[in-house]
Amino acid sequence: EQALAIRMEVLGEKHPDTANSLNNLGGLLQAMGDLPAARPYYEQALTINQEVLGEKHPYTARSLNNLGSLLQAMGELPAARPYYEQALTILKECLPPDHPNIKIVNENLQSLEDKS
Repeated sequence: EQALAIRMEVLGEKHPDTANSLNNLGGLLQAMGDLPAARPYYEQALTINQEVLGEKHPYTARSLNNLGSLLQAMGELPAARPYYEQALTILKECLPPDHPNIKIVNENLQSLEDKS
């Protein structure tokens, strides 16, 4: 929370590093089991990344993957799928095929399909 406050003050609300702090807070809340509280942090990080970095940036894909993971953890399996799919599409366009982030999103999507 302190890092987020500093980044918002110094860098502003629409900066990729601010989005990173939001993402980290969302991840912490998710790890602590407070899934509903994590969602707005992930959503705000996604919005910033989309607006500042664009729809086809790896950080945007990371935000999409994180939202998919959260929705899957919340049991909202159909809602999680488009986030994973969009993240995978972005990563395949901007990273080499053997990049570990592509593998992670593929595994998340496969995990979702195994549960469906």
